[in-house]
Amino acid sequence: MKIRSILGALVIAALPFTSVWAENMTLEDIKKLVDEAVAKKLQEHERREGAMERKEVSAGQGNEPGVGPLPEVGRERRTESQPALSFGSSGSGRLVYAKPFVSSPKAIVGGYADIQYRSHRKGALEGYGNGVTNGFDQQRFVPFIYADITEHVKFASELEIEHGIRGAGENEISLEFAHIDYLVNEPVNIRAGIVLIPIGKFNLLHDSPLNDLTDRPLVSQFVIPSTMSETGAGFYGTFYPGRTSKLDYELYVTTGPCGYNKDGEPRLNEVTGTKDSRQRKCANSADGLDINNGKAVSGRIAFSPMLGVEVAGSSYYGNQSPTSYNPLSISAIDWTLQKGPFELIGEAAWAYARGNSRAIPAVPGQPPFNGFAPGALLTGINTFNPLATAPQRIQGFYLQGNYHFMPAFLTKFSPKRFGEGSTFTAVVRYDRVNLNMDNRGENSGELEQISFGLNYRPVEDAVFKISYQYMPKAFNPNTEQRIHDGALVVSAATYF
Repeated sequence: MKIRSILGALVIAALPFTSVWAENMTLEDIKKLVDEAVAKKLQEHERREGAMERKEVSAGQGNEPGVGPLPEVGRERRTESQPALSFGSSGSGRLVYAKPFVSSPKAIVGGYADIQYRSHRKGALEGYGNGVTNGFDQQRFVPFIYADITEHVKFASELEIEHGIRGAGENEISLEFAHIDYLVNEPVNIRAGIVLIPIGKFNLLHDSPLNDLTDRPLVSQFVIPSTMSETGAGFYGTFYPGRTSKLDYELYVTTGPCGYNKDGEPRLNEVTGTKDSRQRKCANSADGLDINNGKAVSGRIAFSPMLGVEVAGSSYYGNQSPTSYNPLSISAIDWTLQKGPFELIGEAAWAYARGNSRAIPAVPGQPPFNGFAPGALLTGINTFNPLATAPQRIQGFYLQGNYHFMPAFLTKFSPKRFGEGSTFTAVVRYDRVNLNMDNRGENSGELEQISFGLNYRPVEDAVFKISYQYMPKAFNPNTEQRIHDGALVVSAATYF
């Protein structure tokens, strides 16, 4: 009734502007005209309301997961009225698109890749005998996926593909890390998933575009086996004890190492150090589960008294045997000193595999390793010297100096290529590790390397590197002998 009155008033108000029609019209004619106009307007109004209702019904059905038109990712956002995806959702083929991120995108995809060429003076490349001394390799292709689930819930992951040119089953594909963070406040936050073990700084910051040399430090390859990650949970946070100082910490409980095969053969040796004791290398558990119902504990505390200075200590401890108590412990210190264009970084680490020099019981149902009785001394096992015992103590360190510069004449020559944001870095690094401190003599587990390098960064996220490695104590994987070697290494790496 209210709508009819409004429409009638509008029609009557419009009559003075229709003087040609209103001439010689009686009141009865005018009333008839108004009634016809109002009826027409009401019919149009009802048609419009019906169309809107049908549209709302259709839109409501489309909001149900798996039903209706697909939203354009990044444009249409999830609303509060949109029901959550559940087993009560209807639909069929479209259910694969009924994910929260399709209507409300959260994830960011990125990563990094590198490619390198290396040429050795001697046959130090693994695979085709002593004659192969040089070759190309795309060593790493690493996609990242990061997401803000809510203001307090974050997700981060990194998938590493090594030597991707190899066929299926021959290259190494693994999750470097994949964890969910719950942010409580800056001093205390919770993390769970596959976490990077906080041993040293390099294991936490090992991306190829970050490093000023192509190869990782020897201590970060053999003593702290970067990348070292395990499944677990823990805490991390930051404190500010002074006006210019900062203290960061991480503390985790994780699955633990895997230092033995099922027959009791130790996996720590003079060739690979602790590499094969990582959880991802465990042959005893196809699903990467715990081998002994024991867990490892790891933590790192980093103190920065002022900007450009940081010193940190870290430790890792866990039982690596499936049938006895033979713990692996790793301790490390790392430092970073920056002053203008100069930078001094380094790391030292010590590992102790207790009982690694003696035989342990095999997993029930497996024959003992080489017939050794439990407790027998393992002489000549995993060593170059047949009289030496299997390694228990290993250690190593590296010291690296960087100098960042940009020649003025290059900036004048090409401001676009050598302008703001681009830089050259001269690098020198000394590496030394001993993979069996109990074995003395010429044929031992010592490795030594001095690297001289120069790199160019057109932007901070991309780098082109060239270096020469002088290796008075190196290793030939084809002959399994210590050699005196040298290598030219050229590489490129970038984030994307």
